[in-house]
Amino acid sequence: MSLLELFIIAVGLSIDAFAVAVCKGLSMEKVTVKKALTVGLYFGIFQAGMPLIGYFLGSQFKAAIESVDHWIAFVLLALIGANMIKESVHKDKLEVRDDSLKFSKMIVLAISTSIDALAVGITFALLKVNMSFAALFIGMTTLMLSMLGVKIGNVFGIKYKSKAEFAGGVILILMGLKILLQHLEVINF
Repeated sequence: MSLLELFIIAVGLSIDAFAVAVCKGLSMEKVTVKKALTVGLYFGIFQAGMPLIGYFLGSQFKAAIESVDHWIAFVLLALIGANMIKESVHKDKLEVRDDSLKFSKMIVLAISTSIDALAVGITFALLKVNMSFAALFIGMTTLMLSMLGVKIGNVFGIKYKSKAEFAGGVILILMGLKILLQHLEVINF
């Protein structure tokens, strides 16, 4: 997996955390570096940890599913992406508007925004990926985008939240399709 592909996946995975960070920023009267860093660290640490857990789970049964691993990778990424697209157009979705940074609230948000990264970690176990680098890269990307999301939310509100989620979903679906087509030797890049 190239660095560009990893970056695209990292951004796609970070979109949920970014969207919640935008909502956090929207609810804050004043954004400080400490508040933005706190949000970014919660989301970044969980976005880095979940793929590691998924990778180790996926590694346990890799040999048994090697002949269909490309299909599994495609289906997992497509399902995650489709869910993100569905959520982006669902108008009745409850928005997170609580400015609290208490552990009990942030841990729930961090876990819920990183569940898709667990499935991507399983996918990574089926591919040739330097997992420690990938997890660190995903975590740092999420940290930065979440901090940016807090600031953007505080300045601009949630106007672009659903568009960002939609784009993240499309990115993950396209990455899954690329993995499938490469394995089937339809494309070679």
